[in-house]
Amino acid sequence: MAETAPLPLDPRAVRLTASAADRDDAILQCGRALMEVGAVESPYLDAMLERERAVSTYMGEGVAIPHGTLKAKEVVRHDALCVLRFPDGVDWDGERVTVCVGIAARGDGHLRLLSALARILMDPERARALREAEEVAEVLRLLEPIEEEE
Repeated sequence: MAETAPLPLDPRAVRLTASAADRDDAILQCGRALMEVGAVESPYLDAMLERERAVSTYMGEGVAIPHGTLKAKEVVRHDALCVLRFPDGVDWDGERVTVCVGIAARGDGHLRLLSALARILMDPERARALREAEEVAEVLRLLEPIEEEE
């Protein structure tokens, strides 16, 4: 089995009882969580909104993965994720999102993070468990890398 690097998720960036007025509010909350763990500078928040206006970050299964534009990489201090759970849901252009996994990455780090997240979220049981998680430790466990068969 190939060893996969752990995802850069600080437990302080996991919020399980968030609520948001709308999609943009949810995205800004993700950005602020990334700022609070020192991963990004404030201009990254606008870049996250800009990315969303260009291409929806809704992934299906009630999950969105907001992240900044390529040019915003200069304000990313280190790779990081945040996980915000919205138990009441957020309208995401007609879809209901209950989990946002915010991403900040330097260089090509976002490709590794997106790939790892996609593999986790493509497992319907894992995606369901993430949507229903009520403890930070459970979120951290669910986002552990899936071992790859060689």
